[in-house]
Amino acid sequence: MAKTQTPRDAWIEAALQALASGGPESIRVEALATQLGVSKGGFYWHFKDRAALIEEMLDSWERSVVTDVIAEVESDPGESRDKLQHLFELAIAAAGGILPVELALRDWSRRDEEIAARLHRIDNQRMAYLRSLFGPICIDEDDVEARSILAFSLFIGSKFIVAEHPGKSRSEVLQLAIDRLLAESWG
Repeated sequence: MAKTQTPRDAWIEAALQALASGGPESIRVEALATQLGVSKGGFYWHFKDRAALIEEMLDSWERSVVTDVIAEVESDPGESRDKLQHLFELAIAAAGGILPVELALRDWSRRDEEIAARLHRIDNQRMAYLRSLFGPICIDEDDVEARSILAFSLFIGSKFIVAEHPGKSRSEVLQLAIDRLLAESWG
């Protein structure tokens, strides 16, 4: 009977889950092998070492939160407001799976200059994309910048706010915020 290898993507996904649940220290080959139900020897078919896994894990995460998202939104031939609405829908739908990794990476970046530099680059890409979408619907550069940072902050930071919203659900309040971001004017 032929031996089957654990796919490279399974190792990367397990590493992302480990990062989200326990931080970078939990990305250990033995622990990942145990989680996957395989021997750690299979790891070395795909990766030179732990550092190579982490690099590919970060590349995979970056693709999923920047490149793939932009490609998905840009596949929509709509106008900027339509694309922003699509982007916000994607962000809401993906929040449960992506946000724990996002938060773990942000925490890690406070202690690791390489992670901080990568996150800086990713955040700049995200802001540039938001600016490109808000630009056509805003009255000036200040409005573009304000809406871009508010949108970005809304999806990263809203999970930290545990306040109640009398008479409204969290999703209703989130939609109100999105509606305000997409409004023609804030006056």
